[in-house]
Amino acid sequence: MQHSELGDSGVEVSEVGFGAWVVGTDWWGDRSEDDAIEMVRYAVEQGITYFDTGDVYGHGRSEELLGEALSDVRDEVTIATKVGYDFYDNPQAGHGELPKEMDPEYLREAVHKSLERLEIDSVDVLQLHNADVDEITPDVLELLDELEEDGLIDATGLALGPSIGWLAEGDLAIEEEFDSVQLVWNMLEQEVGNHFLETIERTGSSTSLIPRVPHSSGILNEQVTPDTELGEGDHRGFRPEEWYETGWEKLEALRFLERDGVSASEASGRQGATGGSDRERTMGQASIAWLLSHDSVATVTPTFRTKADIDEWAAASDVPKLSDEEMTRVAELYENDFEIDRDDGMDSLRSSVDGEDIESAGLDKLAAD
Repeated sequence: MQHSELGDSGVEVSEVGFGAWVVGTDWWGDRSEDDAIEMVRYAVEQGITYFDTGDVYGHGRSEELLGEALSDVRDEVTIATKVGYDFYDNPQAGHGELPKEMDPEYLREAVHKSLERLEIDSVDVLQLHNADVDEITPDVLELLDELEEDGLIDATGLALGPSIGWLAEGDLAIEEEFDSVQLVWNMLEQEVGNHFLETIERTGSSTSLIPRVPHSSGILNEQVTPDTELGEGDHRGFRPEEWYETGWEKLEALRFLERDGVSASEASGRQGATGGSDRERTMGQASIAWLLSHDSVATVTPTFRTKADIDEWAAASDVPKLSDEEMTRVAELYENDFEIDRDDGMDSLRSSVDGEDIESAGLDKLAAD
């Protein structure tokens, strides 16, 4: 496992992280709490040191379970959490978005409650959770500075979502030199990531990018195929059918990224084995390696469902790197929409400024209603 620094914070993260939004929730298929704790601890054994959660996940339960799972290795791992949704005063209605609260007084109290649940004195990375551009006020920025000065946080971030987009918010975070911006980014959904790469280059910002959903909700790791029946409550079922139908065609066009060779499990047991040209590169690993090929990407947070997922994807940090030719070919495929001439059902990006940020960026997308 390779490691990177998050922005200029001095906070170190493993190149493959653990997205803990599935810990304490059933939004990606159900699992017991004991299973979730076991998964987290197994991830540590496989070299993963970055764990990303949020106070709203399971209404605090994800933080509690993560704190329990990592209590014995606290000094060896990096913990990130998110605040900004008021779940204390609002019940969860399915997968609906809860009301946000970005008042500095509320945020400070939310941080203290998160620290209690995680059973830690300070959090390595604090992220504002889906803050609109007009919610990131000078008072909020001042609060983040105060929390750092008080020793309660070591790095600041902005987590974007829940839909794909939020260009103005990410641009503001980059311009303000937040240590990280988390976003949906993968080989099938590139516009936003490419836009932020341009913003970082234009501003000279040190902000690191943290892609999530690297496998595009199960397409690029082939966990969702034409024969898959998603269980009730599985979050991936909220994508339109057209998305998956076009996605499977795009997957076939990306097969050139796969490599035969020594698997991660074989290499780990082989004396003197190191990552190199003899290593296997699965499509699931290539999807992560593609993201890590961008200098501004510090860590990638896939959604692990099994220990086998951890074995495979944690090794993505050490598989053969993508060549310049491979990177160019992926870019050309995306630019030409993989030569698929029909709607994928996802031709919208969410924006807090009525699509003006999308229009000014020259993206061929619409603002979501």
